[in-house]
This record gives sequence, C-alpha cells and structure tokens, in this order.
Amino acid sequence: MSLPTAQATTTVASPLPGARLLHTMLRVVDLDRSLAFYVDLLGMTVLRVATFDEQRFTLVFLGYGPEETHAVLELTYNWDQHAYDKGTAFGHIAIAVGDIHAATAALAAKGVAVVRPPGPLIGRAEEIIAFVLDPDGYRLELIQRS
Repeated sequence: MSLPTAQATTTVASPLPGARLLHTMLRVVDLDRSLAFYVDLLGMTVLRVATFDEQRFTLVFLGYGPEETHAVLELTYNWDQHAYDKGTAFGHIAIAVGDIHAATAALAAKGVAVVRPPGPLIGRAEEIIAFVLDPDGYRLELIQRS
C-alpha cells in the first residue's frame, strides 16, 4: 500500500472547499461526572448546551476555543442509557499540554487514571506523550507542546 506524504500546503483542489473539522461526539453515562472531568480537570469551557426533553437527551459542546474557529467536543447524554460498548475502532482524543509531567501529576492527584505515563513516542523520541482515561473509559492522549 502506498501512503501519501503529509504536506504543509495542498496544491490539489479540495472536493470539500472550506471544510473544517467541527467536533467529535462521545456518549457519556453521567453528564455531571463528565463535565467535572472535562471542565474542572482539563480546563475546557462549556460553549453551548441543548436539551431535548421529548427525546430525553442532552448535548453539551465544550472545548478550548469558540466553535467558529476550534474543533470541539460534543458530550451526548442519553437520559435512559446507563452503559455503552466502546468497541475497538475508536482510538483516542489528543490534547496538547504545556507541561506533560505537571499535567499528568495533577490529573493523577485528582484520581484520573494515567494509563501510560509521560514518555517518548516510539520512533519519535522528541515527542513526549501520555494517556489518561476519562470517566467513561475513553482514552485521551496528552502531547507535550511548548
């Protein structure tokens, strides 16, 4: 299989002009617990909330900047659903952090599971990563960025 190489700019016309990644959606079983994790521990801001009483679900959009310019996270809380199968296709959400050692230590001190402590990415020793789990068991990759 021949893989394309990454390019800083593209010279090929996009079939989707103006396309931009908007959000990633995760289904959560306890909205308050998830908000405490993403807002209180990871420092995200709640950008908007939509509640659908008849359909019995709530959507919360949150992130590190406005939806108009940043990709954000959508938490979907189905009021009557108490568990989900994660499957094997989903990998993780990546978040840049300024000090990965301080970030993982602070999260661990708050009871967050650090499933891979900070260390070099295999094959790219200059890139330092760590993995933590959110309250529903979703993996978040923390990547050291200055």
